[in-house]
Amino acid sequence: MNTRERFEKVRNEQRNRFSLRTRLTLLVTMEMLVCVVISYGLDILFNKVFPWEIPLELEMILVCLLVGILVTGQLSKYFFNPIKKLRKAMDRVADGDFSVRLNEKSSSKEIMEIYTGFNLMANELSSTEILQTDFVSNVSHEFKTPINAIEGYSTLLQDSDNLNEEQEKYVEKILLNTGRLSSLVGSILLLSKLENQQIPTNRTNYRLDEQIRQSIVVQESAWEKKNIEFDVELERINYLGNETMMHHVWDNLISNAIKFSPDGGTVKLRLTQKSKKLVFTIEDNGPGLTEESLNHIFDKFYQDSSRHRQEGNGLGLALVKRILTIEKGEIAAENLPSGGSKFTVTLQTK
Repeated sequence: MNTRERFEKVRNEQRNRFSLRTRLTLLVTMEMLVCVVISYGLDILFNKVFPWEIPLELEMILVCLLVGILVTGQLSKYFFNPIKKLRKAMDRVADGDFSVRLNEKSSSKEIMEIYTGFNLMANELSSTEILQTDFVSNVSHEFKTPINAIEGYSTLLQDSDNLNEEQEKYVEKILLNTGRLSSLVGSILLLSKLENQQIPTNRTNYRLDEQIRQSIVVQESAWEKKNIEFDVELERINYLGNETMMHHVWDNLISNAIKFSPDGGTVKLRLTQKSKKLVFTIEDNGPGLTEESLNHIFDKFYQDSSRHRQEGNGLGLALVKRILTIEKGEIAAENLPSGGSKFTVTLQTK
């Protein structure tokens, strides 16, 4: 039986049960009757024990306040706890976790219907996400073969001596765009793989500061071309994690800092250990980020329209975010008062 059929079954089974409104009305009525009975009982008891007489109205007010606070406090848990559970589950769905499900067993038909409807929605969203991920992964994989073929033949043409100057420019543009397309396909495949991964794998103990320095050296041609200087202070730190995946994090953040820094600019990198946390920061003195970008910069395929150059494919920071999530880490972006932007990566350590 699928979720939709179960939803209809729950609705049919609950038709003869009292509604939540009816139950609330009955409970409040019973609460009032209990208050009246207890008040009369206390009035009789006080008249026998104490010589003075307490007005019945005062006794009823005091008893109603006491019973009302106690009973209403318990009733609020009964009525509002299911709503709290639903809110927490909806927050998880909003964060992209479509695996969350709620226990549909409840004495209230409204709660059962809501929970069953929520499970139906989460199940449909999960199926759609899996279908979309599989489609993107399969299509991207099929793209790689023709892209590699175009790139290979273009390289052969570039090595030919029979091309004039204009034709050489065309070949260079073909190679440039096939390279970008190949990078996009690779990023999509990697992101598709990571989105289905929840537990970090292939963890090794290695020098994190050395890995960051390697990422700087690898991109030497890019920062030398723009005469960019690096202000680097990295503490000697050993880290247990997926070394290959973490390379993507540093490569992307350093590449972005170089890309958006002006000629002759400075990129500042810091790596420190604070208690059981590792904190890495990277700052540039580029144009900074818009308010919209700060809210969406880690979304897939998002690119800041205010940046003066639209390079890349909008997947780099989405990959960084996903890798750090798997590694139980966090990343945040902000603008600097003096101009430029700052990214902060926080990792857990033992």
